[in-house]
Amino acid sequence: MIIQSKRVWIQEQWIPAQLTLDGGRITAITALDAQKPDIDYGNLRILPGFIDTHCHGAFGFDTNDADPNGLKAWLAKAPQEGLTMVCPTTITQSEAVLTTALRNVAAIANEHPQGARIGGVHFEGPYLNVAYKGAQPEPFIVKPDLDQFKRYQEASGHRIKVMTVAAENDVQFELTRYASADGVFVNLGHSASTYDEAVMAFANGASGLTHTFNAMTPFNHRQPGLVGAALRLGDAYAEIISDGNHVSWPAINVLFKAKGKDRCVMITDALCVKGVQPGQYIFGGQTIDVRPNGGAYLSGSNTLAGSTLTYNDGLRNLIEHARVDEVSAINACTTNPAHVLGLGHITGKIKVHYWADLTVIDEDYAVQATYVNGERVFTV
Repeated sequence: MIIQSKRVWIQEQWIPAQLTLDGGRITAITALDAQKPDIDYGNLRILPGFIDTHCHGAFGFDTNDADPNGLKAWLAKAPQEGLTMVCPTTITQSEAVLTTALRNVAAIANEHPQGARIGGVHFEGPYLNVAYKGAQPEPFIVKPDLDQFKRYQEASGHRIKVMTVAAENDVQFELTRYASADGVFVNLGHSASTYDEAVMAFANGASGLTHTFNAMTPFNHRQPGLVGAALRLGDAYAEIISDGNHVSWPAINVLFKAKGKDRCVMITDALCVKGVQPGQYIFGGQTIDVRPNGGAYLSGSNTLAGSTLTYNDGLRNLIEHARVDEVSAINACTTNPAHVLGLGHITGKIKVHYWADLTVIDEDYAVQATYVNGERVFTV
């Protein structure tokens, strides 16, 4: 298949180009109109496919539900927001619940269902700090346990690719060292970590921060905390939820200015309530209110439990509201999350030999088409 547009995102710029898609890969990139295209997208923008490394579910499905049909339905609909890859994300629960959830993701991943790819599991909890639990169920929060984690990783078919840990509870950073050596991208989050503890965690294998600014020690000029580590440590990847509820637009802008174009990762942290009407729902055994601002809150409180953000809206928010430069914003949705998953050599860019995972958007960031493995899985 040959597609083309006057604006294709190549080498961090828009250029007119024609893409040849064959065997699930991009096999050639040539000048506009070099051959007769199968589809000419005119002035629409063609980008690498969006990758969400932190999303609990959507359309009534939650990763902890372990419902195979629910997961398949979510993957089938995810390309509507330009997503070509997602990481189903757990929430703290009992070992039995989490084990069943991990096995479900592994089973569906082996089936290669229609829609977005499964990039791996983001294991958020149970190794967190109660003081910064947010919406994580406190009764199931436990200290890091290496033997238990090995059981979880086995249940997932070794598909846990991102894990959130409170570093201050990881004695001698044993779990952090093991997981990072096993190919897991270790994030610090839901944590009371000091700046010094965070630095040592990164020295021992941590690589990023979960939903930066939220559920972590804040920045202070005398006690820089975990937010200070996010801003100071040049190699640290920083997740950011760009829904306007979790973090203010100026704070997002500051984060991007501190991190540069290669270290921010836009996430939705979306819950099962994405794609449903405002009301009350159950998430992680707790009642969640979805309010008109799109935020999902623990019922009867102002504690955010997650978002209902669509990924294409997240990109638009970065550029139009947070005033992040275009290169940094697009990298945060494509190249950077690909690197987090260890897939930067094969996806996240429009480049020959890379997977033909592509997203086509209009001037308003509305998704017009999505390609996964060279197949058009969504079109308006």
